[in-house]
Amino acid sequence: MYPVELKEVILAHGHENISATHETTIEFTKETRLSESGDCIVAVSANKALGDLSPAFKKNLLKDHADITISVEAGGVTETLRAHGSSRLILTHPTDIVVRKSSYVCNRTLAIHADKSASELSRDLVKQLKNNKQNVIITMTMEI
Repeated sequence: MYPVELKEVILAHGHENISATHETTIEFTKETRLSESGDCIVAVSANKALGDLSPAFKKNLLKDHADITISVEAGGVTETLRAHGSSRLILTHPTDIVVRKSSYVCNRTLAIHADKSASELSRDLVKQLKNNKQNVIITMTMEI
């Protein structure tokens, strides 16, 4: 039996206040505004949040140690991070998606034990993400 790939694609935009300096998380949000203190947010105006993900994607993310790959692409620059699901995930937040390096879980958490945070993204990508007019494509995949 061959593995099946589950995929969620999120379309979002850059923002001039993106700094991507948070050392333990990375976040995508449906919110259109971003204060300078939102140092984990790397994309705004997303067309999906946790509550919008497909039931099949959520079901498989709720398996302990499910592997998820997340790519962030903007302006021809792509960065990939890997993280894990957990049976403790809630996956209901209406506006946000947060990926964490830690094991902390709340209703904003998509995945835990990530191998990168916002501060570890390439500065070439961050430069693209700081452009208000820049389209951002976030692709999340899992093999089941």
